[in-house]
Amino acid sequence: MSWWVIVNPRAGRRGEIESRVRTVLSRLGIGYRLRASEHADHVGELVAEGREAGARKFVSVGGDGTANLVLNGLFVEAWNDPPTLALLPTGSGSDFARTFALPKRLEEAAAHLRGDETYPTDVGVIEGGFGRRFFLNVADVGVAAASVAFANRLPRRLGGVRYGVGFWLKLAAYPAAIIQLTAGDRSYEGPAINVVLANGQFFAGGMNVAPRATVMDGRLDIQVFKGPRRHAFTVMPRVVRGTHLHHSAVRRFESATFELSCPGRWPVEADGEMLGHGSVKGRIVPAAVNFKI
Repeated sequence: MSWWVIVNPRAGRRGEIESRVRTVLSRLGIGYRLRASEHADHVGELVAEGREAGARKFVSVGGDGTANLVLNGLFVEAWNDPPTLALLPTGSGSDFARTFALPKRLEEAAAHLRGDETYPTDVGVIEGGFGRRFFLNVADVGVAAASVAFANRLPRRLGGVRYGVGFWLKLAAYPAAIIQLTAGDRSYEGPAINVVLANGQFFAGGMNVAPRATVMDGRLDIQVFKGPRRHAFTVMPRVVRGTHLHHSAVRRFESATFELSCPGRWPVEADGEMLGHGSVKGRIVPAAVNFKI
């Protein structure tokens, strides 16, 4: 069966991305049906249209945010067998693709749509006052989520640099607060400025935040970044390289479930999409999708 392709036309110059996708898929002889989204809510409608048409293989064309919207569209209803999801990265982030070392250029990544090789991939679930959302790569609660919200307002031409700029500008407004985290049979109560709930390894424009994470172990890689804020000046350079896990300001957990109590003003994001604020809980869904590699 051919691929059901959903394009985010805002992840590039208007009309350019859709044209490039059609050109490369036709050149490679890959069967497809393409739909371009008009807005965020429209993505879910396009996924539903594909499902009604009998599609089981979906392509998200855009960044991590587009993939998140496609993923949530896929799981509006349960599947008897996991659907197949592929990414053609065009967004400024596209961090999940880094975990699989997929090419960053759309035309090179498209070659991966050929063949039947897939990777059983876990999916995260996070619940709060905003409802329930699925995520493919990572969820953040705290200053990193605030950084994403700020970065999303910066010019896209800055690429991944936006996230670093957003972090340092937002850090001053986020003094450490007391949180309570339960991760499986372990817990943490104390000061923090951010909590990371990772499925993939890379985010925030390519930072290796969760170097030990794997998308097929049935667990989230959970990290608490403790206060005070001055620790950020020694932690963040290590985060870029993935060498921060032994820093005294970082506590790491592995668990299939979590519950987090935090200040009501703390923002929550998943895969670059802002969800809401405040306390959350969640879990991992093992092998929920077959990721095309």
